[in-house]
Amino acid sequence: MSKIKIQANIVGWGHTAFGKLSGDTIESLIASAAKQAIVHAGIDPRDIDAVWLGHFNSGMVPDAFCSSMVLGAHDALRFKPATRCENACASGSAALYSALDAVQSGRIKVALVVGAEKMTGLDTAGVTKALSGASYQPEEAELSFPAIFAQFALAYAARHGDPTDAMARIAVKNHRNALLNPLAHMRKEIDLDFCLTASDRNPVIAPPLKVTDCSLISDGAAAVIIAHPDVARGLERAIGFRAAEQVNDFLPLSRKDLASFEGPHLAFKRAYDAAGISVNDLDFAEVHDCFTIAELLTLEAMGLCKPGEASQLVREGQTERGGRLPINLSGGLKAKGHPVGATGVSMHVMAARQLSGDAGEMQLPGAELGACFNMGGGAVANYVSILEPVKV
Repeated sequence: MSKIKIQANIVGWGHTAFGKLSGDTIESLIASAAKQAIVHAGIDPRDIDAVWLGHFNSGMVPDAFCSSMVLGAHDALRFKPATRCENACASGSAALYSALDAVQSGRIKVALVVGAEKMTGLDTAGVTKALSGASYQPEEAELSFPAIFAQFALAYAARHGDPTDAMARIAVKNHRNALLNPLAHMRKEIDLDFCLTASDRNPVIAPPLKVTDCSLISDGAAAVIIAHPDVARGLERAIGFRAAEQVNDFLPLSRKDLASFEGPHLAFKRAYDAAGISVNDLDFAEVHDCFTIAELLTLEAMGLCKPGEASQLVREGQTERGGRLPINLSGGLKAKGHPVGATGVSMHVMAARQLSGDAGEMQLPGAELGACFNMGGGAVANYVSILEPVKV
């Protein structure tokens, strides 16, 4: 995809609230986001050629076969091909990139992509066990994902110095950003001292990670309509892809350098090369902060600074709103929430809203070029999109 101009645009989107949505099922979440996207795009659902659903599941709901649930959004979707995509926490991006490929190939003109997850039906232990299925079972079956990312933090500390202050500052930033996002799971400000201090309200989960370093267990869904430019020209809006790159790394932690994000770094490099830009051309980025150490490592992987310099970058406020490159204006996974299958699609919705001037209180003035980085597992499945508005 990197050598060919991507002939596919986001032309509409939908997004439920993220949170503990006790009144919703996986089916109702899927239908709600899909309906919103169809209406927002202003298309006739009969013109949708195919459907993709990003959904991890791993036992969090009993609905193991749910691709056709999307068809419940509108009767006109009946008999359309529908496919579920799973790539751990990057399942949403896997679905979106599959739709891009289908539109890009010319096989179809219009695709509906939905990402969804219902996580809160299980208790914390149940969700932790379900998510652990995304790790390398021969070596990591006994590790929770907080424990896995704690290993990244410990490796980083051994090479570059203790990152816990910067990790706490990332949590504070993302919670502050979420205050401006009415769809965020946790719209609550937290202060630096609270994040830095282990306590009954902020216990250590896997040293050095505390609760405030971890993303939320959330329900939610997001959807986009992807259309060929021939279709987009007759619609109200279009967000184009300057690049859409996927890089998969080894699954075992033992095969990787845990003090750096090698797979994400390569995904960003390929995306910049395909787009003909550098990191300095970006106006904002939505990145995969499943844990605060992940955002810190991503800052280096995306080339904002040299290895070992991300903590200083954070302390200087360069990733804050108004800084050099605002990161996670939506609140990120840390505060917006992380319904696993929905996350990749949600990032693209949040970026599209910024680029179309439709981000409400989150809006960054003059946003013209944005990046999304969605990651599955411990830097295993890595997706980087570069997005821009397109005149229609």
